[in-house]
Amino acid sequence: MHAHNGLDLTPLSGQFSGSLIPPEHPEYNAVRQLWNAMADKRPALIARCQSEADIQAALAFAQQHSLEIALRGAGHNIAGNASCNDGLLIDLSLMNEVTVDPATQLVQAGPGATLGQIDAACQAHELAVPVGINSTTGIAGLTLGGGFGWLTRRFGMTVDALRAARVVTVDGDVVEASADSHPDLFWALRGGGGNFGVVSRFDFQAYPVGPEVFAGLVVFPFAQAQAVLEQYRNWILTTPETFNAWVVIRHAPPLPFLDPAVHGTKVVVLAVCHSGELAEGEALADTLRGFGEPLGAHLGAMPYAEWQQAFDPLLTEGARNYWKTHNFTELSAPLVETALDYAEGLPGPECEVFFAVIAGAANRVASDATAWSARDARFVMNVHARWQEAAEDERFIQWSRALFRATAPYASAGAYVNFMTEEEGGRVEDAYQQNYARLKLVKQQWDPNNQLHLNQNISPD
Repeated sequence: MHAHNGLDLTPLSGQFSGSLIPPEHPEYNAVRQLWNAMADKRPALIARCQSEADIQAALAFAQQHSLEIALRGAGHNIAGNASCNDGLLIDLSLMNEVTVDPATQLVQAGPGATLGQIDAACQAHELAVPVGINSTTGIAGLTLGGGFGWLTRRFGMTVDALRAARVVTVDGDVVEASADSHPDLFWALRGGGGNFGVVSRFDFQAYPVGPEVFAGLVVFPFAQAQAVLEQYRNWILTTPETFNAWVVIRHAPPLPFLDPAVHGTKVVVLAVCHSGELAEGEALADTLRGFGEPLGAHLGAMPYAEWQQAFDPLLTEGARNYWKTHNFTELSAPLVETALDYAEGLPGPECEVFFAVIAGAANRVASDATAWSARDARFVMNVHARWQEAAEDERFIQWSRALFRATAPYASAGAYVNFMTEEEGGRVEDAYQQNYARLKLVKQQWDPNNQLHLNQNISPD
């Protein structure tokens, strides 16, 4: 079995249980696609691993042939680091098994598992791990970068729920990283990205949630944005941590509960999720509805797993995406005003600016307890430019950067590496703040030659 670039795959195929996909393979084009269409890469070989032994064999093969290594869980990585040109793509998406132990409430997930698979397995036992808000996202990238979503106020970041990880090192060893075993590596994995090894299994603490939450959307016209957000910005921090409401500024999608005349107009959406008593969620949502005169609302009890998929239609793969992100300790009036000024000029129907609320449990963890360090952040802004045509790249990217620059004076320290694009190398150090020096030491120990550098890279040098 020869790849066209002269790679002899025979020795690898003899010890590989998954599938090896060189460029001439009929599935190559389908398998190499990433979620963000801007990342169009052509690896020399895609190794679709089924086991830890496959990961070991693939790493050894890459080293033997001096191939650049890319790691892919579910391929959602915004910066396009989940692939490479002319190197070896270690594709973990088939290793997606999830097991839940209802007695200990521990969840074990393979690196290819999606959030939807984890939600489904956990909800069978009325449990949940605090993960992100798009069910097709992979658990590996989400966790290694920090991870937050609707339950973060109550239960913390995804990394705060991580109890252990099995890691295949660049040398081919398999180690268990936890508070008791290789604690430095465990510390670094909780936010330090794919810099230190290939995680072959994640062990999480799950928490009782559901089966129903009180959730939904309240949609206000953009003309009321200033007034609505003025009331929202301090009120949200007074609500119980079981309650969450995020701000989304965008053009109204064709939601069935909105008058068709509203579709495509600029709106401010408050997205609500309350995991406590349903009646309490309803009362809080009623307060929020009173912040203006909504164009429409769709609120009620719904299965948690269903709410976790509510935003999937807006986040389908194959579009062009460019994101910028800041953390904030507060939503100050000037910040809101600046964000709205730029949102006035949303460049396209799929673009949005959102403010996620993470105030709560995550703030009670010390900033040096995990590699993810922004423990004073109560809000995370994502400027999400999304469009279809390559010819439009410049316009959408410029808008995102301008909004990002204008809101920078109000931002707090740190940054969410999962929302960073590839040209932001200088921000990696900023993102980790005082934890960067320690991350470098862990990198020097576990990957001294920086073989795993297709990530928000922590250089060992």
